[in-house]
Amino acid sequence: MTQAAPLRVQAFATGDVAAQCSATPGWVQQYQQMSPGHFAGQIRYLDLQGVEVYEECMNTRVEQHFNAPPGSLVFCFDGSDNALYVLNGESRNTWITPENYREVAVVFGPQFVQRHGLDVAKLEGLFMAPLTSLQNALFSRWLSGTLTRLSAVADPPSREALTQQLLDDCLFILDNACVCLDPGSLQRRTEERTLMARIGEWAADVPDETANLLELAQIAGVPLRQLQHGFKTYTGMSPAQWLRLRRLNGARRQLLNPPSAETTVAEVAMNWSFWHLGRFSHSYWALFQELPSETLKHHQKLR
Repeated sequence: MTQAAPLRVQAFATGDVAAQCSATPGWVQQYQQMSPGHFAGQIRYLDLQGVEVYEECMNTRVEQHFNAPPGSLVFCFDGSDNALYVLNGESRNTWITPENYREVAVVFGPQFVQRHGLDVAKLEGLFMAPLTSLQNALFSRWLSGTLTRLSAVADPPSREALTQQLLDDCLFILDNACVCLDPGSLQRRTEERTLMARIGEWAADVPDETANLLELAQIAGVPLRQLQHGFKTYTGMSPAQWLRLRRLNGARRQLLNPPSAETTVAEVAMNWSFWHLGRFSHSYWALFQELPSETLKHHQKLR
């Protein structure tokens, strides 16, 4: 009989959003930094062979386009509003985190879901809705503390016992949770999320393309006024501000991975429709706390 590998919590500290989104196994994700400062993130991850537990922390606002692993059922406990968000692997999600964001999550993989007869289809309508429960914050703290204890203890609990406890607790919290928005607000939030999902799908499919406001409204399938209102409510920023931040993130990706050794900052700036090099450098520094020339020089040193 093969002995199961011991429980081991893996921890990753990251200094860039690209490294942050690649540190979570099985997820399809794209991250973009959306507030100023040197990015600092951390992932703690525990693999229970069919069930994964992770804790994610980030200091800046980050736009996330993501899919959970196919066939999975995910319980995400958001530290910013103490809400539970339930995800599956079928829908593409768009979300902008607040600054100093923390979440803990339990991912039940597809084989686990099938083996335990978890009917994910019955949860339709609850995915990505904020679910509130008195147990959310308590469970989130317990889960974070469990990762800390497992990083240090010499005699951890059995994998099977911990997995069963996670399943029982998540289903209990879900059973006791309620949608914290009234029906009218929930409907409006659903419409805003649909609008953002269309934009998120476009942004994820063509990360290196730009658009203007009218093109963005066409992508979302709504009038410009509805685009502006939905965007402001859902993300806390205007569509124009979002487009500008998207272009700055695109320029950073290209500076980190230039097409040739002769690539210049000016070429990258113009590729992303920044026609005034001085303003581009100022905006770039304000967001990433680093000049574009420093980003390019850092890459060239690594070659």
